[in-house]
Amino acid sequence: MNIEEVRAEFPYLKNGKIYFNHASTGPMSKRVLNTITKVLYEKSETNIDEFLGLQAVIKESKSNLASMINTAPDRIAFVDNTSTGINIIAQGVKWKKGDRVLLNDLEFPANVYPFLNLKEEGVEIDFVKSHDGIVTAEDILENIKPATRLVSISYVQFLTGYRVDLEKIGKVCKERGIIFSVDAIQGLGALKLDVKKCNVDFLSSGSQKWMLGLQGLGMIYISEELQQKVEPKFIGWLSVEDAWNLLHYDLKLKKSADCFQGGTLNSIGIYALNTSLKFFKEFGHDKIEELVLENSEYLIKQLQSIGISPILKNCSKENLSGIVSFKHKDSQKVYDELSVLNIHCAVREGYIRFSPHFYNIKEEIDKVTEVLRKII
Repeated sequence: MNIEEVRAEFPYLKNGKIYFNHASTGPMSKRVLNTITKVLYEKSETNIDEFLGLQAVIKESKSNLASMINTAPDRIAFVDNTSTGINIIAQGVKWKKGDRVLLNDLEFPANVYPFLNLKEEGVEIDFVKSHDGIVTAEDILENIKPATRLVSISYVQFLTGYRVDLEKIGKVCKERGIIFSVDAIQGLGALKLDVKKCNVDFLSSGSQKWMLGLQGLGMIYISEELQQKVEPKFIGWLSVEDAWNLLHYDLKLKKSADCFQGGTLNSIGIYALNTSLKFFKEFGHDKIEELVLENSEYLIKQLQSIGISPILKNCSKENLSGIVSFKHKDSQKVYDELSVLNIHCAVREGYIRFSPHFYNIKEEIDKVTEVLRKII
């Protein structure tokens, strides 16, 4: 499959739209649209109770997700969103008064509030201070304290696009017995991530951004070792081993991550995500990452050529992602003018944020650059 065939999967491109906003919401591909249409038709006319078919798709989806992050399918569970996933770890750890959680001052709120909510239990929250929009692995490691129980960080920083060295953090956390939690929503689907190599204990992500799925479906990864130390706070009928013995009422939790799936899942979201995951697998995850980073490097270069200074202009490729941002005093005005011209990005905290995916091409970047040259 070549890039022209990939681009043919996205109907919006026929309308002259340039969509550099995958860090917010990914567009629906033809494949996903066709899958959803088929499922809705079947549920309305033919196969209304498609339980067995859904189970097969759930199994395939978890297998594809597990392959993406180098784990076993039984270490994956579906949740509503990233926040739900992070609350699972925040509420499931058996905290002691004086335990500390290490975050940083550039985290998206989904990776902050679940831990701030622990203060009544005597858990202290430490924030690493960022420098010029960046928090490095070294910054995190320098701020670990003797009482640090958990470190949680985004794989990719949502404002600036900085990709942190998870392997470096994970190695130290493993050595010191610290739980290592990762918010991966701005990385999965665009960049590779190996939870074993990086010693990640827990990971949470939504599916609606770079994985080109739907809103309202997320996933978690939890290591077998950590799961043995976590108490699920929300239990449903599907959390237990003998779930279909309906009147048995034996609270024997599943040993897999499925114990965190208490009840009915977002079936349409799972069908959509599975379709996207198969699409990515067909094209190749290595090639996707390569093209995402090529686009970011080229966009940074082009922005600099017109006098714009991207936040990550001096970063190595290892710390780049699909997000390229820059500060501007009239960011909302710039955003509005781009929107009128059918160029879609985002404004966050005074940053203009571009986030092209692997199927976006240099000609689109050139057009965006030329428009910016005229309006800035």
